[in-house]
Amino acid sequence: MTAPLTPPHHQPSNDPWQKSEAGAAPQPPNPPHAGPGASPAAAGEQDDGGGLSSEVVRAAAVVLALTVLGVGLGLLWLWLAPRVPLISTDKAVFLKDSEGEEAIGADGTFVLLALAFGAVGAALVFWFNRRGGIPLVVALALGGLLGSLLAWGTGVWLGPTDDVVERAREVGQGVPFDAPLKLGAKGALLAWPMAALLVHLGLTALFGPRDPEPEWGPPYGEPYPGPGAGERDGTPG
Repeated sequence: MTAPLTPPHHQPSNDPWQKSEAGAAPQPPNPPHAGPGASPAAAGEQDDGGGLSSEVVRAAAVVLALTVLGVGLGLLWLWLAPRVPLISTDKAVFLKDSEGEEAIGADGTFVLLALAFGAVGAALVFWFNRRGGIPLVVALALGGLLGSLLAWGTGVWLGPTDDVVERAREVGQGVPFDAPLKLGAKGALLAWPMAALLVHLGLTALFGPRDPEPEWGPPYGEPYPGPGAGERDGTPG
């Protein structure tokens, strides 16, 4: 009779889910820790999260800066906008020049200043943030709109009083005085954000970073045989 074969030595398994003892629950593998030995995928996920948070912070700073610039736009509008002269009689208050274009000139001045602010602001934002991104574009539009609203309120608040009757009583009958500063076309508030978006889009298309072009080549890195290669090798073409 032959002796029974001895069982092979038990080799430790690399399967983390294998039971260490009889009846013990399987233990899941340890999660990867971020650190010097972390996997590239985990490091990439952390980088993406940090990059997104930094973009949001930059976008918030752009919104705040553009909104504050609205005060400057309002002061320039108040200074450069033409005045609408009024005159009072014993019955009512009238326009001194009924055919004047000062009211339209106030709207045009606001639009031109808003376009300039939008273009310069977009150029500065692109200069300091060439990579761009959706949060930055949204910040340009939102900041331009808030800046326009603040400029409108600043010009109206610091301009001539809107109590025309009381002002007419102060200056007296037959004495011209300035009408309150108004923005007749409310669509002028969109001039700043539209100019900012168009200028930023143009600068990004012209001077923005380019993605590397893919290199097209034969499979497995082998060159394609050129014409007549079969004849040089002695094989029929």
